[in-house]
Amino acid sequence: MTVGTPSKMKPGVTYAPKTGTATPGTSADRAASSKSNMDFILDIPLEISVELGRTSLMINELLKLGQGSVIELTKVAGDTLEVLANQRLIARGEVVVINDKYGIRLTEIISPMERIEKLR
Repeated sequence: MTVGTPSKMKPGVTYAPKTGTATPGTSADRAASSKSNMDFILDIPLEISVELGRTSLMINELLKLGQGSVIELTKVAGDTLEVLANQRLIARGEVVVINDKYGIRLTEIISPMERIEKLR
């Protein structure tokens, strides 16, 4: 591709259009640019998990487990569950059952300030 003014072009050199983004001039331009930047991150996958509880077992206890074994967890039935995004707490909620499938009804969303404090 050859682009440029003929008087400044050297023979045998390939010229391409200048790339990069210009700084938007108006607030509408900046808002449009910001939206396109935000669209870029909207497709990033996150792993969402809900923790029902935890426990610790000795290896010999783990080896004794079989079909029908019950593992007691730290949380009590009806306790609020934690919703994690990429292993970071983002919300709390309660278990619901809809059409024989488990779900979680969010009862609390962790504020951005609380999330920042957890990172420290």
